[in-house]
Amino acid sequence: MFAYYFELGLRSLRRNPVLTALMVMAIGFGVAASMTTYAVFRAVSGNPLPDKSGQLFVPQIDNWGPQSRKTGGNLPESLSYTDAMALMHAHKAVRQTAIYPVGFTLVPVDPSSQPFAVNGYAAYAEFFAMFDVPFQYGSGWQGADDDNRANVVVISSELNQKIFAGANSVGRGIQLDGRDYRIAGVVADWDPRPRFYDVNNGSGFGDAPDVFMPLTRAIDLQTETLGNNNCYGTTGQAPGWDGWLHSECAWISLWVELPDANAVARYQSYLEAYAADQQHAGRFHWVPNIRLSNLMQWLDREHVVPKETTVSLVLALGFLLVCLVNTIGLLLAKFMRRASEIGVRRALGASRRQIYTQFLTEAAVVGVAGGLLGLLLTAFGVLGISLVFEPEIARLARLNVSLVGFTLLVSVAATVVAAFYPTWRAARVQPAWQLKSN
Repeated sequence: MFAYYFELGLRSLRRNPVLTALMVMAIGFGVAASMTTYAVFRAVSGNPLPDKSGQLFVPQIDNWGPQSRKTGGNLPESLSYTDAMALMHAHKAVRQTAIYPVGFTLVPVDPSSQPFAVNGYAAYAEFFAMFDVPFQYGSGWQGADDDNRANVVVISSELNQKIFAGANSVGRGIQLDGRDYRIAGVVADWDPRPRFYDVNNGSGFGDAPDVFMPLTRAIDLQTETLGNNNCYGTTGQAPGWDGWLHSECAWISLWVELPDANAVARYQSYLEAYAADQQHAGRFHWVPNIRLSNLMQWLDREHVVPKETTVSLVLALGFLLVCLVNTIGLLLAKFMRRASEIGVRRALGASRRQIYTQFLTEAAVVGVAGGLLGLLLTAFGVLGISLVFEPEIARLARLNVSLVGFTLLVSVAATVVAAFYPTWRAARVQPAWQLKSN
């Protein structure tokens, strides 16, 4: 029976090609606008580590006091070196790592190649297991390398391809800022979007890091951060590197892995006790204030999803709604022009349910056609999305299989929903009136 109604729908659409084209175009343009912006929104708002996001937390400690928030500020996004090292040495979490962004000049092995800049992170050995970092070759360095401040690094597969032609480079050396480092591992294709572990130093959608090194070694070499260095109320700090380390400047991120609710509660209590100890020691002159946010809460606090993506999605959905309203009008005109046909069918015994089925099937055919046009327009929209969004955001949008399926589903579902009122009107046609007037 469905095949019969499908054939009737195709015949009806062919009888009114102009009206059919208008409906298909309305659906196609509305769906394309909404799906193009949805592709960007989905890319920037997804969970970058869905299997562990509920176990990864960011601790914050108020080391500036309530006066720092009189101008609308919040708790410092990062920790001071003093607080970060105290929490690292206490090791109250299953895994933990302090992190800060660094940059170097790499001198290639090939003497004919020019030195070039590389960016990366100073971290601890547990960074890799904690964030489920996959490896192409080797592994991360060991905890003993943190303690020994070893000259060891982990490099990206892209950097490995660039300087070693993709070969297994574990055990080989590279030179950063004139110092030799041994390669412990090569990270496979791993670049979570957003880069959740460093969103407080950027948008989280920039280029993937090239190199990772022990934070203890970076501190020994007095390697300054490439990220934010917020120093509220530290005008009287001692000069030099040691003065900066022992100041209240917030520039180091800390992540901890807490596997269950009990571990979270224990760590929360530890943070409260630590802040209270700092108050009793005279360092904090205010009521202790701490916060512990899981990964998704942290992304929300940091406003990782750009406002323009949300606004664009809302506007596109509004445009789709306008297109559907126009489609309702076109369907209503199309169906009511066939009132005499409906009256004859009803007089011959067709039930209202059969009328509903016929006209909703016809609407679904329009939805499929509109969806196919929408797919084509969405493909063009994804290619040109950089005209609206920042390049680092725009390049995340992809027309993949899931988006294709979702586009067709939205198109058909939206058109069928829009057809309910015109179909209801068509099913309410009185056979007697139509037979008398015709």
